[in-house]
Amino acid sequence: MDYRAPWWLPGGHAQTIWSALYARQRRRLARPLQRERWNTPDGDFIDVDRQWASAAERPMLVMFHGLEGSSQSHYAQACADWAAEHDVHWVMPHFRGCSGEINQAPRAYHSGDHEEIHWILQRLRTEHRAVGGCVLVAAGVSLGGNALMRWAGEHGGAARQHVDAVAAICSPLDLAESGKAIGRGFNRQVYTRMFLRTMKPKALAKLGQHPGLFAREHLQAARDLYEFDNVFTAPLHGFRDTHDYWRRASAKPLLRRVRVPALLVNALNDPFVPAHSLPRPQEVSDSVTLWQPRHGGHVGFAAGRWPGHVRALPDHVGHWLLQAAATEQKGVDLG
Repeated sequence: MDYRAPWWLPGGHAQTIWSALYARQRRRLARPLQRERWNTPDGDFIDVDRQWASAAERPMLVMFHGLEGSSQSHYAQACADWAAEHDVHWVMPHFRGCSGEINQAPRAYHSGDHEEIHWILQRLRTEHRAVGGCVLVAAGVSLGGNALMRWAGEHGGAARQHVDAVAAICSPLDLAESGKAIGRGFNRQVYTRMFLRTMKPKALAKLGQHPGLFAREHLQAARDLYEFDNVFTAPLHGFRDTHDYWRRASAKPLLRRVRVPALLVNALNDPFVPAHSLPRPQEVSDSVTLWQPRHGGHVGFAAGRWPGHVRALPDHVGHWLLQAAATEQKGVDLG
């Protein structure tokens, strides 16, 4: 696999921002997504968007979005486009509170939410097999990729019961290093402000549902993700503080335990994920493939002539997943 950014799109920031805001996401007209509401084991709900293939038994690609993402994110639309082109079921489960409606429980979502990943994949695998489907692959973007790899590491060889291959795209596998990076300089002024613009109102809505959950004044005073996580994310999800959360939720320490075919995609110029924090070959198991191109930004990877398109990433990742699944399935024809 290889990737080179267009000459007119230099640098990690440009590749990140342009791809999210201006590049073409699709090569074809969008298919309507069908939304399902699932009740969770703890009495809450998540919303799941689906795009169906031509036959029930066709392969399924499950995609977990990034921080504050959804099925409308640029990378989600590009992957849905790829799935339609290759006649693959595409499913995006929304993390709690990310579908446009606030969830009910006194919790939200976080970077190491591997229990939620497990429940979702288990249900989808069971449903897919019931209609004759035998191939299910999963990809996670940024936060979703770290959570997916955390799940793969936690479950080791048992992960093969639920997926045939996984991919983590531009994921902060070392949360502490990525947290430091996004809290400094240009990143702090642009990306951190962008995230907090939606995260704070959702947190305050959660406080309205459950008075006393946290201190309103501390949440309003948060100026970066470290402070936000210290007030909201960490305590709501069983972590002592931000340090404890970032340490325990990071997937990097578990990558040697991964036993399902896995692709880790990280551009070396990703503004959110410092190159020095990326896993090296000796830090991962033999089941893990590292792809670390020089360019791409954070979930960027625009290609082609102005204004470019963002299909390069799903093309690479989608084909890798299907090929890895075919190897796991010992010659199953995936089309």
